[in-house]
Amino acid sequence: MRDVLAELLDLLRLERIEENLFRGQSQDLGWGAIFGGQVLGQALSAAAQTVRAGREVHSLQSSFLRQGDARRPVVYQVDPLRDGTSFSTRRVLAIQGGKPIFALTASFQRDEPGFDHAHPMPGVPGPDGLESELDLARRNAANIPEPFRKIATAERPIEIRPLQRVNPLDPKPMPPRRQLWYKAAGPLPDDPGVHRYLLAYASDFNFLTTAMLPHAVSWLTPGMQVAWLKAMAWSLDGNLDGEVLHGVMDEVVGPTRAAELFPENDPKTYRPVVGTTRGARVGDEEAAKERVEALLAT
Repeated sequence: MRDVLAELLDLLRLERIEENLFRGQSQDLGWGAIFGGQVLGQALSAAAQTVRAGREVHSLQSSFLRQGDARRPVVYQVDPLRDGTSFSTRRVLAIQGGKPIFALTASFQRDEPGFDHAHPMPGVPGPDGLESELDLARRNAANIPEPFRKIATAERPIEIRPLQRVNPLDPKPMPPRRQLWYKAAGPLPDDPGVHRYLLAYASDFNFLTTAMLPHAVSWLTPGMQVAWLKAMAWSLDGNLDGEVLHGVMDEVVGPTRAAELFPENDPKTYRPVVGTTRGARVGDEEAAKERVEALLAT
């Protein structure tokens, strides 16, 4: 049996071909095009290999520029923008055929004390007893159109157990929110960096499918074309040797949502013009100046 997890771990290690220059091979999941999570994980791996020991990625933002070819390798060019007392910033360009296909900016930070807060863990069923996406696909293989059957039933490096099942063969309108349990399909090295690369890789699963839920369409709907254009992440501090709950929510702040957020405003007078997402880290006064300098530098 093909060990797709071992293949993926090998791909994430990359080949160093020059200072700040790396080459990664590609894994074809059956689409011919490079899976977005692969180039995201590889770019993060390239950036991390140029950062001093003891600094881990705490945030990233990226843009998918062109479709990549899974039959060809990808070259990752790392630009070491800054190395400060607490932070390091890296910009990575993924190149194939002489053209950029992906761009990443990642910030790394040394481990130091600070404030942490988060939403409480939702009260959802655990993964035990939930059928995996792969098992669901194989159980319904006879109903999957032939061109997609091999892709849907192939071995996967990440085991995904959804709480909300979605039938791509007969999609129904649903709210664009899903919760899924993720776990590596086999044992992983005891290396926090590897787990972060894999979390970045796994982040590509289920976002686009969730965004299509309100419209009762799926990746199997004739004529449907979808593309992931941008990705941002914070923390990436998880261990995929165990179960990780992935909550996915897609939202457009249009007039309806704006009315819920600001019921006192007249939608005829005020319309939504921009949506923002922010990440921050708060700690002691001594490190504050360094953090401000790092933000200004990027």
